[in-house]
Amino acid sequence: MAGRRVIVAGGGAAGFFAAIACAEAMPGAEVIILERSSEFLGKVRISGGGRCNVTHACFDPRELATRFPRGEDSLIGPFHRFQPRQTVAWFVARGVELKVEDDGRMFPTTDSSETIINCLLSSARRTGVQLRPNCGLDQAQARDGGGFLLALSNGEQISCDRLLLATGGCRAASLGQLATSLGHTLVPPVPSLFTFQIACPWLRQLAGVTIETAEVSVPAARLRERGPLLVTHWGLSGPAVLRLSAWGARALHGLSYQFPLRVNWLPGCDETTLLGELNSRRSSLAARLVINAPIPPLPARLWEQLVVDAGIERTTRWSALSRAAQHKLIERLMRSEFSVVGKSLNKDEFVTCGGVKLSEVNFKTMESRICPGLYFAGELLDIDGITGGFNFQSAWTTGWIAGNAIAESLGPGLDMRSSHG
Repeated sequence: MAGRRVIVAGGGAAGFFAAIACAEAMPGAEVIILERSSEFLGKVRISGGGRCNVTHACFDPRELATRFPRGEDSLIGPFHRFQPRQTVAWFVARGVELKVEDDGRMFPTTDSSETIINCLLSSARRTGVQLRPNCGLDQAQARDGGGFLLALSNGEQISCDRLLLATGGCRAASLGQLATSLGHTLVPPVPSLFTFQIACPWLRQLAGVTIETAEVSVPAARLRERGPLLVTHWGLSGPAVLRLSAWGARALHGLSYQFPLRVNWLPGCDETTLLGELNSRRSSLAARLVINAPIPPLPARLWEQLVVDAGIERTTRWSALSRAAQHKLIERLMRSEFSVVGKSLNKDEFVTCGGVKLSEVNFKTMESRICPGLYFAGELLDIDGITGGFNFQSAWTTGWIAGNAIAESLGPGLDMRSSHG
């Protein structure tokens, strides 16, 4: 295998998985990961609040693909080859056990992202992958006879036979410059997975309150999501908001992140049921203060603010609650409206919508259809998933496919051991 060199640009999840897969399938080849920063796997370290949401317990490839606002159709085939079942097996074979939480998210049993980082680093070193921090790829030029001539950020020039770009999401179009310089089209990047800034004093007073299930909608963009909701110091977050921001990434960008947001705090109740509940309380809790008797499962603090926001005096008892006040309270419970005035990136994810155009990539190999010998993996592609471990899964999948395809492309007669684990 003398002279065979594979360069992986990007020391994140996708880059590591690709490099390890390639090195395992092609012992003796020179596989190098270039990372512009001083730290490998930085996003892995902070993901899931430092626990690393490795993947999601969704084992049907077609269902799994539906969790991707961008990339669903392209990922069905790859997920038939490498999906969460294979991800779990891969890590278990290397001594890392994963656990499933109630919402389907999967984490290492240690609840520490360092477990995943150490596994990837040790696997890379064991297979002979060279790790070069503080060394980015500045320019890449395809050679006439195949392969690439590369200019590195430290002034060095090297050549390689195969080049994999796994440089992460294009939070700015300039971050896709390497791909465009080699002939690719970049779908303009916009943020995905962000939280909503809401300038509503009474809502911000509830910072830290969680609602088990709420429904959030943006009528102007025909967006609607249901799930846990978290009140923050700047507005609203939680899975429901993050999912809505992922599906509506482009539409909300088009609205300049300023739009009316509607919240149904009790999505399990219809208006008739809710009216019946309030009427029942007028008799069964006649002497109680309305403000002190929240409807389950609403948190007491949230109920209190909704009652006040409906114009009901704090001293009002259920027996004295007028029909007009009931109607206003139902409106607040089912159709609270807030003005979103901006977004805050979700620091655990900082995912982008946009990237290399998917039709320009062969998803059987992750090789470019435009520039032979060039491969892609991870979020540099116009792929992004909702929150819950899906973005990491697409990184593992595309990295594994690319790494094995690179090894296979470098000639017959190689030891093509796969990394199924």
